[in-house]
Amino acid sequence: MTFRLSSDALRLAIPALSLTLLLAAVFWLQPRAMSYVGLNLLFNLAVPIALATIAQMVVMAVNDLDLSMGAFVSFVACVTATFLRDAPVIGVLILAGAIATYAGLGVVIYLRNLPSIVVTLGMSFVWGGLAVLLLPAPGGQAPDWVRWLMTVKPPLAPMAIVASIVIALVAHLLVMRSSLGVLMRGIGGNQRSVERAGWSIVGARAAAYGLAGLFAVLAGIALVGLTTSADSNIALRYTLLSIAGVILGGGEFIGGRVSPIGAVIGALTLTLAGSFLSFLRISPDWQIGAQGAILIIVLALRLMLNRLEKREKRR
Repeated sequence: MTFRLSSDALRLAIPALSLTLLLAAVFWLQPRAMSYVGLNLLFNLAVPIALATIAQMVVMAVNDLDLSMGAFVSFVACVTATFLRDAPVIGVLILAGAIATYAGLGVVIYLRNLPSIVVTLGMSFVWGGLAVLLLPAPGGQAPDWVRWLMTVKPPLAPMAIVASIVIALVAHLLVMRSSLGVLMRGIGGNQRSVERAGWSIVGARAAAYGLAGLFAVLAGIALVGLTTSADSNIALRYTLLSIAGVILGGGEFIGGRVSPIGAVIGALTLTLAGSFLSFLRISPDWQIGAQGAILIIVLALRLMLNRLEKREKRR
């Protein structure tokens, strides 16, 4: 039991060390970034990415994968910049219906025994089409309260850092401490055992997908608060970023092994990687590949850790 705790600590230490080293490199390349304003600029877009990563993590906790995350966040952004500003009641109803649809997807995937990748990939076209119908061209405007919330300046640290800490703590309580979180991770670890214990798998999966939809809705709202407008393609990259953030933060595709705090750290690392590569004057055409190289290095460290863990268990 003692080793298991230390192994979990090491699993979380790898993304934390990656973020620390990357931040130190940024400060060395650009000392002006070591300030309130500098940190705010570095992590400006971290909040929506962190929320989308948590949403993806919840889905991965039940051994599924959501390939519609980016399109869904884009749809939410379009709703936020249009209905949520001009007709708040209708906007809230649309977003509530979107969350309910997400929960329904979890039920359909389980009852029909469908691959989550195929279903969510199909839904990505649905969300993308709805987003285009709402905003055929970039436009709309962020609600005043959303803009204020995302640009408020706390006294000690930038809003992005404060919000990321809050997101990590809330997600940790929901996924690691609550009975629902234990049930979700149990389904990811051994679904048959959970079913034999008398728990409703349908209800748990619906709750998991609904919770993921809620975090994704918050991601879309936060994104509009930062960009002040929306676009039907504004968050398409969030699908891959959210998956990478979960894996970078210590999560795994199977077994219900996830880390909310690590996922947020992974999201912060991916956000910071873009600024780091810009400071290195790497062409934007090469930045995606360089981000992939950073991810591969961290995953290699994870693989070494897993092998050491297996050796210790054999002993």
